[in-house]
Amino acid sequence: MSQQPNSAESPWAVHQLNLQIKQWVERLGHIWVEGQITQVNMKPTWKFSYITLRDVEQEMSVSVTMNTSTLQKLPTPLRNGDRVVMYGKPAFDAGRGSFSLWVTQVKPVGIGELLARIEHLKRALAAEGLFDPRLKTPLPFLPHKVGLITGRGSAAERDVLAVSHDRWPAVQFEVINTAVQGVNAVPEVIAALQKLEANPDVDVIIVARGGGSVEDLLPFSEEALARQVARMRTPVVSAIGHEPDNPVLDHVADLRAATPTDAAKRVVPDVAAELQYVLELRSRASSALRSWVGQERRHLDSVRSRPVMNNPLLPVTKQRDLIEEAMQRKDRALHNIIRHLRSEVHSYKAQVNALGPSQTLARGYSIVQVIPRDGSGAQVVTSVEDVTPGSQLRVRVPDGSITAATMGVSAAPGSDATPQPRPAKEF
Repeated sequence: MSQQPNSAESPWAVHQLNLQIKQWVERLGHIWVEGQITQVNMKPTWKFSYITLRDVEQEMSVSVTMNTSTLQKLPTPLRNGDRVVMYGKPAFDAGRGSFSLWVTQVKPVGIGELLARIEHLKRALAAEGLFDPRLKTPLPFLPHKVGLITGRGSAAERDVLAVSHDRWPAVQFEVINTAVQGVNAVPEVIAALQKLEANPDVDVIIVARGGGSVEDLLPFSEEALARQVARMRTPVVSAIGHEPDNPVLDHVADLRAATPTDAAKRVVPDVAAELQYVLELRSRASSALRSWVGQERRHLDSVRSRPVMNNPLLPVTKQRDLIEEAMQRKDRALHNIIRHLRSEVHSYKAQVNALGPSQTLARGYSIVQVIPRDGSGAQVVTSVEDVTPGSQLRVRVPDGSITAATMGVSAAPGSDATPQPRPAKEF
């Protein structure tokens, strides 16, 4: 667009002004801008995120627009106060008359770049499982010998040794002095770790260094050192810097100590405190034992006061009395049954005697039996048909029997029996 003359007589319209500014801004092309993050507006559902970038020395700022996906892929999340260098293209929205910087790349500046690299390494090692708490080796309660890796003549070495001997004068140390910053720090510390690992007398290793800048503590965030510590069988305690410092070694070590002094307290037990604890345990054990004995004595007294303890045969006597009582009840019941059965037998006997032939004979009756000629058993005569004239008869009376012969047979009037008269025969 050709620039139209501008004067009081022929002013530009707003859209013309915005278009002119848009052209001037777009001529800048892609540029690098350094500043400090003061505000980050981002939501995962937004397509674009908005950042305010402030000049560190001047009270000036610019609005920055980025794709949310690009912002989420950064190695280190952007936070307020971060100093960064951004690569993007200036843009002017002619419709709203607003300026912004469309950014596609972000890099930390100075210390921020070092911290970003450390954070990236931490995430990588954590993803491999090197920080897994399940891989940590517990420290020995009473180490035979402590390995110490630190700078020569450093305050960290003096603190660890002084505190350790104050807590336990008999503790032994194997100290290896190495560089604790600079290019030689990592290989020297790794060599010292390997030497102490090979010594079977060393039960725990402390890697100690005093405080310092991020650049000074950088060797303790190197990947090679972290992987060496992860391979160690001997427990390793990281005592690097002060509480705010957080190198990679702190995460891969078996124990992180806030300071070298704290490392000495965590590794070496306090003999005085342990002795006091032993005395306290002995006192508590003695008190518990006395309490237990007293309780058992009271329980024994309670048992002895029971009646069964005064007369140990009492349960036997009670059971014997119960048995005797049961036998008496059994005898009484059996006698009653026998008496009842005897009464029934007498009753049945009386009935049988009343119905038997002896009672009939006693009342004046007799029993007549015919004796067959063939010698078979005699049969009772119950009808005139059983007898013929001349039959031999046996007449039973109460006091004996009479043998007779049949002289004649006659049926009673009205009887159906019609005996055949037979001539009598002599016997």
